[in-house]
Amino acid sequence: MANLVGDVSSAARILPELNGEKLFIQKGKGAWLWDDKGRRYIDTALGFGAVLLGHANDTVNEAVTRALSDSAAPSWAHVREHAAATALAKHTGELTKVMFTNSGSEAVHLACRAARAYTGRGRIAKMAAGFDGWFDDVSFGNVTSNEARFEDGARPATERTTLLRFNDFADVERLFAEDGDIAAVILEPMLANAGCIMPVPGYLKHVQDIAHAHGALVICDEVLMGFRLFAGLAGLREGLDPDLASVGKAIGNGVPVSAVVGKPHILQGFEEGRVARGGTFSGNPLACAAVSSTLALLDQSDYEQLVQRGEQLRVAIEEIFEAQGIQAVTSGYGNVFGIWHADVAPITYEEASKVANPAFTKALHLALREAGVLMMPSPYGRIYISFDHGDEVIDAMKVAFEQAAVKLRAEFGSP
Repeated sequence: MANLVGDVSSAARILPELNGEKLFIQKGKGAWLWDDKGRRYIDTALGFGAVLLGHANDTVNEAVTRALSDSAAPSWAHVREHAAATALAKHTGELTKVMFTNSGSEAVHLACRAARAYTGRGRIAKMAAGFDGWFDDVSFGNVTSNEARFEDGARPATERTTLLRFNDFADVERLFAEDGDIAAVILEPMLANAGCIMPVPGYLKHVQDIAHAHGALVICDEVLMGFRLFAGLAGLREGLDPDLASVGKAIGNGVPVSAVVGKPHILQGFEEGRVARGGTFSGNPLACAAVSSTLALLDQSDYEQLVQRGEQLRVAIEEIFEAQGIQAVTSGYGNVFGIWHADVAPITYEEASKVANPAFTKALHLALREAGVLMMPSPYGRIYISFDHGDEVIDAMKVAFEQAAVKLRAEFGSP
């Protein structure tokens, strides 16, 4: 009998069986993963966005190995922590103060604590169907939950969390008219875990302006999108002026690390010891080595080429399905995007929940897996590409999608 609950330690790793077999990964390198049978796959999950330089990058691995040989847990202040914080802060604008944590969920949790401590208010507003971590407070209203869809006048809320409808300008104003206890609003550059729903022009800035006008802070949740489009925070590129941001995933290229970055006056309570924080492994030498080495490499990387490759792949995927008479459209950016079994990409979660087709994405996952590509099986999943997804890899992905589309034509094609 297996001792590991559900075969995994995170529910996101659960994949359907293929030909009666479960998938267990043995190793990864670059754009590729190998399973325990020696079969090779192009990876498009990439640590759910964490692996941007490609699996097992030699430079990052060497830096982490050196840190491990020096001591994984020296307990006290160590020589790598300040350097990693300085490297990160160079990329985060006015958010110049850094606190390291270990996971994106922890970073969001700590950012929410910072907002409550600074404002003296108790409630955090998050986007319905957004994913800001799995901790109890902010997992309220996650994608597919009953709370994620609500009517005017029936806003779901708990003592510590309330919900906003993404891309609904009027709903932001209603929220602050209804509730004077909002400490902060959490914003994502796009609703990534709901299938990469893009913000309509001006929406993110509108939320920020209304929040600030009512004395609430703005937290940019950049755990998924930070450093994905360029070496910095996606929200800053959108013209936002957040008070805090949570970052993670790509800043360590798969090594577990995350951080809260914030304006100095917002985090002063932590500096003075008035607000609690901790974590035995927060800012550990391995994580700090990963951050410093990863950011140095990202500063030298060609993001424009990466996004262009992804955009070409998106266009090719839509054309491949169209050739087989299958409705399919993508949403998101070149190096992180979702695929919808629809003719138009949704711009609200209500629209997304209506067109989400679990049968289609499961069938696509299985067909791609047989063709040597690993993709999330959820209708709200994403395709990621890394800097190691070169032209040959992208071409191989197109071939795999062509094979998959032929298999799906009978069930999902137009009559």
